[in-house]
Amino acid sequence: MTFEPWQWAIAVAAALVVGVSKTGISGLGMLAVVLFAQIMPAKQATGIVLPLLCFGDLAAVASYRRHAKWGYLWRLFPWTAAGVVIGYFALTRIDEHQARVVIGGIVLALVALHVARRVRAKASDEAHGWWFAPVVGVLAGFTTLVANAAGPLMTVYLLAMQLPKLEFVGTGAVFFMLLNFFKVPFMVDLGLINAASFRLNLLLAPVVFAGAWLGRQILAKLNQRLFENLALGLSAAAGLKLIL
Repeated sequence: MTFEPWQWAIAVAAALVVGVSKTGISGLGMLAVVLFAQIMPAKQATGIVLPLLCFGDLAAVASYRRHAKWGYLWRLFPWTAAGVVIGYFALTRIDEHQARVVIGGIVLALVALHVARRVRAKASDEAHGWWFAPVVGVLAGFTTLVANAAGPLMTVYLLAMQLPKLEFVGTGAVFFMLLNFFKVPFMVDLGLINAASFRLNLLLAPVVFAGAWLGRQILAKLNQRLFENLALGLSAAAGLKLIL
């Protein structure tokens, strides 16, 4: 896989964003997908991004695993696995534009729901109802396979659970590590991860780890309210980008 210098610059920037998103501001994750889509077809970009996300997940879990809240994760895992399987079969039956519009609309709807709950000061698990975790789980599994776009959905879910920023990042880190490694065989079978793409991943891995270190420094300096607002705003921006 050969790139022009400007394409390498974008790839390095995207890998840095992956690392920062895993240990600092989770809403940045979609930006990496968008950047890679500027230098290669979007479907191929998902195959490049996934192993980089796995590298970032390992760094994030090593840093924040003790803060993970497993109770919130067990509610999602079965539904997310089902969503991945649905996405696997859907990927060959829907075109990219349709997938992006659907995913973007879902993200924006969930962001709007969370804002409405927060305005009413009822952003709790019970306020969202029994349906919230299953719906987010299935949608996260589907969107992560189709477009590596589960980040905004998970952001809205964790914000709805009102987790402090360290527990937010730790819980998200464990969730995405398990989810992303679960996705790898599906992406290999679809031909989106191959020997050539993985060689590029290995070249960019040090940049991901550097970004993970930078993300930890950023997170330590963010107060809780600013962290939540950044995560929510970036999720909304990601949803709009998918639609447009």
